[in-house]
Amino acid sequence: MAPRTGPGLTRPPVPPVGTPPPDAARLRAVGRSFAGRAVLDAVDLDIGAGEFVALLGRSGSGKSTLLRVLAGLDQDFDGEVTVPGPTMVAFQDPRLLPWKRVWANVALGLGSARPREDALAALAEVRLAERADAWPLTLSGGEAQRVSLARALVREPGLLLLDEPFGALDALTRITMHDLVLRLWRRHRPGVLLVTHDVDEALLLADRVLVLADGRIAHDVAVDLDRPRPREDGRLAALRSRLLTELGATRTGQP
Repeated sequence: MAPRTGPGLTRPPVPPVGTPPPDAARLRAVGRSFAGRAVLDAVDLDIGAGEFVALLGRSGSGKSTLLRVLAGLDQDFDGEVTVPGPTMVAFQDPRLLPWKRVWANVALGLGSARPREDALAALAEVRLAERADAWPLTLSGGEAQRVSLARALVREPGLLLLDEPFGALDALTRITMHDLVLRLWRRHRPGVLLVTHDVDEALLLADRVLVLADGRIAHDVAVDLDRPRPREDGRLAALRSRLLTELGATRTGQP
């Protein structure tokens, strides 16, 4: 997705040579209402270049609405959104076209001079090169999500939006996908916003975990721990307890 301009969306000036890269995304006083109900209320948010941010919130808190605004899929908002680089989204439903081979799904709309070669390289990164000529309906759930990631990363986005992409996967496949996402993130270094309901997932993956409540960023928690992060680490347990409290959940439950 190319840099976007329009009502509420701005393209920042080109910085001088040698200056740090701009943030992957910047929101100022962003609001969005449905039928008179404010779902987003004057949200301010910065996602740094190469930063991995997770967004938590109870159902209906506006997480997916915020992601859609960042993706340019929802233009009917107040405030200002600045996204200087290409943006790609991976959803919980991989949204592959069943009548196109796997490689053609990855290359869809790529505009490359060598679309198949670029798609094969992206599939190799997610360890699916051998499935390039398969039909999407023959893939497992985890394989389909890996194709979705390859399709997003082949465009080298500055901002990668992940909308609960692991929610429909079994526990073992989720762990594998977590490792894959971190490996791809380290290699490509996009800014990432991961929308999730899973507190443990947020803490294992992200540099920073946000809690969205009442239409605003109610809490912003840094996760200053080296990766990989053992689930039994006492520091993670303390952060988990804090986030569950902020979400209104019990110490051992999930929102």
